[in-house]
Formats: sequence, structure tokens, C-alpha cells
Amino acid sequence: MENRIDKALELFDNGYNCAQSVFVAYADLFDIERNTALKLSTSFGGGMGGMRNVCGAVSGMFMVAGLKTGTSIPRDREGKKRNYDTVQLLADKFTQENGSIICSQLLGLEACPTPLKKKPCREYIRFCAELLETNLKKEI
Repeated sequence: MENRIDKALELFDNGYNCAQSVFVAYADLFDIERNTALKLSTSFGGGMGGMRNVCGAVSGMFMVAGLKTGTSIPRDREGKKRNYDTVQLLADKFTQENGSIICSQLLGLEACPTPLKKKPCREYIRFCAELLETNLKKEI
């Protein structure tokens, strides 16, 4: 298997946004064509369309989690719970390491109630890909 972490970083280095970088690094595992994956994840970059809300790398990670643990069945409470539990686990791990999942806080543009370890976006992308590898690898 190709190194997905390096693939995510390479995508970012080539100009794709944070969400695209994480999501596209895994999309082929779910038979999602690259251009479709790029378009689908574009809007989540910059903290949701550049609004600096939820970090794009985190959103891309959640999208991958949805492909793996999500449900397409309307009232599938167990399926939704499984996915929500996965998303919350990933969010908690990201927050424990970085202090927040909010882009503006991670970039130091807005105060954060918890201590931050301000890093460049590339490091948040790396961490999200590592979380996917660690927490979903057996499932991907």
C-alpha cells in the first residue's frame, strides 16, 4: 500500500487545500475517482470555504471516516452512532494534541480556551492522516 500520509502531504505541497489533501489521499480506497474527490472536498478547505471554522484537514478526515463507518440507510441509528462515535474519537484525539479543531484558533487568529500548539497547516494534515492510519487502518 502506498504511504497515504506522504500522499496527503504531497497533495498539499502541490497546491490542494487541507481537506482535499487528506480526503483525496484515501478516496481511491473507496472507488471515488480523483477529480470527483477533489471537487467534493474543495468546499471544506480553509475551515469551510475559507471561513476558518472546522479545520479543513479535520473535515477531510471526517469525510474518510464517513466513507468507512457511515451509513446510507435512513433511520439506521446503530450505523449513525458507530460513525458519530468514530468522528468524536478522531476529534478528541486531534483536540488533545492540538488544542482545538477550529481553524482560526489553530492558526492563532482567534483566542482559544485551551492551550494551543500552533503549527503550520501541513502538520495538521500529517496528524489527520496519521490518525486515520492508526484508528481506521484495520477498517480501511
